[in-house]
Amino acid sequence: MIIKKNDIPTATEYSSMGGEGTLHLNKMSAFDSFPKAVSTFARATLEVGSSVGFHVHETNSEAYYFLSGVGEYDDNGVKSTVTSGDFTYTPCGEGHGIKNVGDTPLEFIALIINNT
Repeated sequence: MIIKKNDIPTATEYSSMGGEGTLHLNKMSAFDSFPKAVSTFARATLEVGSSVGFHVHETNSEAYYFLSGVGEYDDNGVKSTVTSGDFTYTPCGEGHGIKNVGDTPLEFIALIINNT
């Protein structure tokens, strides 16, 4: 299956998970044929100064792969700078958050996998 970029559904979230500003999502997992074990597979764009608030994954795990920009990643209270090529993983029962601290949009792939 091939899905052209103009056919991928987009969504905008404001104050995502209690954060600030704007998060845009190109939801590649929105198609019925996508495996149900994957709750989200999306290209995320976090606007300058925006953030996804710290949250705990109770029933799933999440991975980010950073494409461009600079972010401050909160891994259970430990904050680190993330840039292009970095990868993060938050297993079930743990928490994370991300803030765009750069002067360009922060772009990353987000993958949320449901626990079985």
